[in-house]
Amino acid sequence: MATYRTLEVERHGRVGWLIFNRPAAGNAMNATMMAELEDAWLELDADPAVRVIVNTGNGPAFQSGVDVVQLARDKDAMRKFSRQTRDAQLRFTSWHLNIWKPVIAAVNGVCAGGGLHFVADADIVIAAAGVTFVDPHVSVGQVVAYEGITLARTSPMEAVMRMALVGRHERLTAERARQLGIVSEVIDPPDRLRAHAQELAEKIAKNSPAAMRATKQALWGALEAGLTDSCRNGAQILAGMWGHPDQEEGPRAFAEKREPEWAPLTGPTAVATTGP
Repeated sequence: MATYRTLEVERHGRVGWLIFNRPAAGNAMNATMMAELEDAWLELDADPAVRVIVNTGNGPAFQSGVDVVQLARDKDAMRKFSRQTRDAQLRFTSWHLNIWKPVIAAVNGVCAGGGLHFVADADIVIAAAGVTFVDPHVSVGQVVAYEGITLARTSPMEAVMRMALVGRHERLTAERARQLGIVSEVIDPPDRLRAHAQELAEKIAKNSPAAMRATKQALWGALEAGLTDSCRNGAQILAGMWGHPDQEEGPRAFAEKREPEWAPLTGPTAVATTGP
């Protein structure tokens, strides 16, 4: 396993944890974290023992986006990231990297600016009571693009537009985010967040890894195309599972009233036309 300077990567049973670990900087992404995020996601994705990945942060912040201090003082360090941004070749979230294992974002503190990438690109988002979401891009003369575009595909457009245009002058509460469908659950008391995320991940990990991968590919693929094309793509993915041993093991285990023994993931990690 790799050693990281800005992240913590843990495994608890069948659940992998990717934890932002720059609490003194609000877990902001500097050049080191940008590079390490790609490695950490791919490490957990390649581990056959990990079926679900939880993403959270250490300290009072979940994620506060690009490290503007480094950006101001050392532009050369962020030049690679700038090119990736311009060319739509970002490589630091699960969606950027075509991670087809289920991903839970467990938002432990404030989520600001580029931190919204990790909310927009997760499969499931839960948040601790009291956390807030804010997008200050326009308040510092920057454009809202990637994060807002993805959120607008999965959340009410007006709410995303309001957050983008009001900038740092208003924050979205966790409860309001739940009402809007950005967050599926608010955890109270907040210190139960990690335990609850682990419990949720363990429930998900009981399911067929191959079926979950194909399901995730089909549903994310639906965001890339119109209804008819999405259904055709989904049909190909669905039929691609026919003959897989999990399709026999699932009904057999149900009939025998026991937990299924799923086959490990094999073959290509993606078959759908999703991702940047």
